[in-house]
Amino acid sequence: MNQRLTESPSWHALQAHYEKIKDIHLRQLFADDPSRGDRLAAEAAGLYLDYSKNRVTDETVRLLVQLAKERGVADRRDAMFRGEKINITEGRAVLHVALRAPRGTQIKVDGVDVVPEVHTVLDKMAAFSDRVRSGNGRGTRAKGIKNVINVGMRGSYLGPEMAYDALRTFSDRRDEVPFLVANVERRCLCRGHTTTSIPQRRYSFSPRRRSLRSKP
Repeated sequence: MNQRLTESPSWHALQAHYEKIKDIHLRQLFADDPSRGDRLAAEAAGLYLDYSKNRVTDETVRLLVQLAKERGVADRRDAMFRGEKINITEGRAVLHVALRAPRGTQIKVDGVDVVPEVHTVLDKMAAFSDRVRSGNGRGTRAKGIKNVINVGMRGSYLGPEMAYDALRTFSDRRDEVPFLVANVERRCLCRGHTTTSIPQRRYSFSPRRRSLRSKP
């Protein structure tokens, strides 16, 4: 698509719509449309999204859908699920969907189903996690792993941090292994080093798309 996003008709329509509603208070939106709380919501896979408490209307949604259609979002989504190489910068497929695919699902890249390989790695991750939580996990000095420090950037930093914060409530607090997420910034690294014991650390390095594991 040669036309820039900000030059498209749908984008200009959204800009004009924004100018009309930007100063309207949410109280007014609910007063004019009491049922918006039921209508401007979505539910799927056990998640409930309520976007009625944002400055949006039915017209906003219509214009956003129109923009998505104009830009071919659905076609690109389908291409991603087919394993096509839509990452034109690196000339590779975008395999986030494969990482979340159930066993038995097929997602082929260059004719090869990548889902079995994904689940092989997931099984290894689960086995390692079980060893650490049970106390059977050992470092190179034959001592139990008491701390896990993840060193990453962007998603490799924020993803593990979010998962840890979301799931720590469900852990066995008596045997909790602190998962200290540290970015590559010196401040974060220093924080991780000063709060853990060196012989009992396990590092997980996640630079960009590569993965390096180190056990001190």
